[in-house]
Order: sequence, then C-alpha cells, then structure tokens
Amino acid sequence: MIDPRSCECLSSGLDIFSAPNTKIDIESGKWHEYHPISNLDSGAPIEFYMSGAGEEYLDLAQSFFTVRAKILNSDGTNIADAANVGPVNNFLHSLFSQIDVSLNGKRVSQPAAANPYRCYLENLLSYGTDAQKSHLLSCQWRLDTPGHFESCDVSDAGSNNGFKHRAKSFKGSKSVDMLGKLHLDLFSQSKYLLNGVDMRLRFVRSKDAFCLMAATNDFKVVIEKASLFIRRLKLNPSVIVAHASALMKRNAIYPIRRVDVKSFTIPAGNRSLDKDNLFLGQTPRRVLVALVTNQAFSGASDKNPYRLQNFDINHISLQVNGEDVFGKPLSPNFSETLGYGYTRAFNTLFSGTSSLFQDKGPTITLNGYRNGYCIFCFDYTPELSDDNTVHLNKTGNAKLEIRFGTALVSTVNVILYSEFENKIEIDSARNVITDF
Repeated sequence: MIDPRSCECLSSGLDIFSAPNTKIDIESGKWHEYHPISNLDSGAPIEFYMSGAGEEYLDLAQSFFTVRAKILNSDGTNIADAANVGPVNNFLHSLFSQIDVSLNGKRVSQPAAANPYRCYLENLLSYGTDAQKSHLLSCQWRLDTPGHFESCDVSDAGSNNGFKHRAKSFKGSKSVDMLGKLHLDLFSQSKYLLNGVDMRLRFVRSKDAFCLMAATNDFKVVIEKASLFIRRLKLNPSVIVAHASALMKRNAIYPIRRVDVKSFTIPAGNRSLDKDNLFLGQTPRRVLVALVTNQAFSGASDKNPYRLQNFDINHISLQVNGEDVFGKPLSPNFSETLGYGYTRAFNTLFSGTSSLFQDKGPTITLNGYRNGYCIFCFDYTPELSDDNTVHLNKTGNAKLEIRFGTALVSTVNVILYSEFENKIEIDSARNVITDF
C-alpha cells in the first residue's frame, strides 16, 4: 500500500541515460602571489595592494597568506638549541594584532586589535582532530597541555607538549615557513569579488612578548618573508557581460558574518561583573565569552595569552532585552573535589557551535575545559542554526552577568567574540556600501 500523500520515486542508480551538468562559467583559475609594498625590516605594519584592473574575479575563500619567521635573542644573535623559548599556539595568526581590509578605499574590517583571539577561537571551535593533525600544523597549531599552559621547558621533562613541539621547530633560530587562511569577514564568504575593485590589506604586528613564551623577555621575532596568495578566476565573457547588465539595475551583494572581538577588564578583588549595553543597536547571532589575566592579554613572555581560565565562575548569564539566552543562568562549579560540576557550561561548546550531539565539533575535553579551555558559547538564533540563511534583524540591550566564587587575585580581561549578520554591496561604479 502507498500512502496517498506520498509521491512515487525511483532509485538514482537507475538514472543511466543522463549526463552530468557541465560548468561553463569559469574558464580557469590560479593563485597569484602578492608581495608586501612595505619594508619588512622596520617592524611597521605589512601592507599589500591588489589592483582590480582587468576582468578576473577573486575567490577570497580559497586564498591564503604565508610568513617565514625565526626567533632570535634580543641582541640579534641566534638562540641556543636548548633555549627555553618558543611561540604561542597558532603562531602565524598570533604574529598580527590587527588586520585591516579596504575595498576601493572603503574599510570593510573591524578596527579592534584582537586578531589573535579571533583566529584562535575560530580554529579551536571550528576544527576537529583531523584538521588539527594536518593542515592547521602549517600555522604552528599545537594544543597546549591542559593545566600546563605556562610551562616553557623545552626539555623532555617539560610538561606542555604543545609548546615543546612548537619550540622544536624554531630551535637554533631556524627559519620556519607558515601558511594559513585569512580569518576575515570578506574572506570567509564564498561569493567571488567583482573585477574593478582595488583591495588593500594591512597587517599590524603583535608585541614579541605576546606571541613568544619564555621565562625572560630576552627574545624577538624576525619576519623574513611574507606573501599573499589570491585565487584569481578567468570567467566566460558572457558571464561578465551578464553581470555588467545586472549591475545597472541592482547592486552585487556579499552576505558576511561580521565578527567583532572586544575586551574589557575586571579589577582585582572583584567578585562580580554586570556589563550593560554590550552592543550598540544590532544584536549578534552568536557570542563567545572567555577570560584571561590582564598580564597575559597585554603581553608577558612568561604568560600564555590563550590560557582561558575559569576563575571560579559560579554564575554567568547573557541577557538580551531582559531575557536569558539559555532560559536560566549557567551555574558551574569548577571545584576539583566535585568532579565535573560544569557539564552544562561545557555543553555550550557544542550547542553554541551547531555541533550538539553530532560527530563533529571542538576537541576540548571536560578536564581541558576546566584547565585552560574555558569558553562560554551563546547562540542567539531560535533554531541554533549555522546555515547560510539570515534572521530578522533585532536590536536591543544585551547584558552580561558574571559571579565568582572567590575574589579575583589579579585584574582579568573579558574577551567578547560576537558574530553579526551583515552585508557588503558593490554598485556598477564599484562604490562599496556596508550596513554596519
């Protein structure tokens, strides 16, 4: 019997007479290497310029950048093979505190100087074991050992295995080539950038004390080479003509997930935080909250900037227009004597990254969550969605509440990673328009 509401169908294996579709829109594609237009030796920002002249479009999602760097003593001499110094995790991205992007002179990136935390959080929460054991290694990604984030002993007795692996690559001041994607809004969407649009990128260096770990601040990083590899596409002329005609009637639209990373401090001795008006106007679709000591955030070679501690938090709530995103606040108990009294907070790593109850998601363990990987993820979408659709634009007041079981021993920085739904438009005259 067939349900009268059901439609008949056939197995796809019986479709033996049809041929696959043929793509005719893109004729060829290649990576073009761009070199800096600024001097690498000065320590000043590294700048790149890409002319939009010609008829090629740009596939930014498949583009990447490379850096060759080495670690030296502060006097410029080579470090000893056994020197207790090495890079922090995600070293390639940690080298740059800020990356600015402009299209035809219009800035389309956020001005915040927190690029290392954006890149670290996105790599940590977006990739599983396979990626962390393969392509992420090219940007010097090695997870720090939970509970031993600030061990910088390179000997066999050293307790931070991730640090030892990274330091080994640079021992004796060896030059190391690194490669990685650009964690930028425009480079994280799949639509091709129109021709006729000039693009500039500006990489601002981080302090050496931020991106290196050592017992003393006697070392420096030297960047020997940097390149951008942009994927350029040659289109079928008919597509270019069709686009030019369509642009006379409407703008090209590039939907982006705009990421904003900001930070604010909680003074030593405090046992609570109540932060109103987190965002002006538009509310985000997702928020990540993590805490790190102010000393590590500001850059201290004996501190790990990615040691995201729990600081004995026993209450955390994100409220939008007075309503808690989770329905009720999180009340973790990070006491060593309780076992795992923070599983609901740990679960936000998955509910907040669209990987709940699936065979994917972050590789953070329960023990690791308590000992250096403590992140609270708030997904504000109604259906916990991470597809390509957008939601109704909402505005309102967002408030963050945090309570600590014990008073803070030192000043702490709250890192607030927020993701918004926005768009960039380009008209026929190649004017760039943003809605943020």
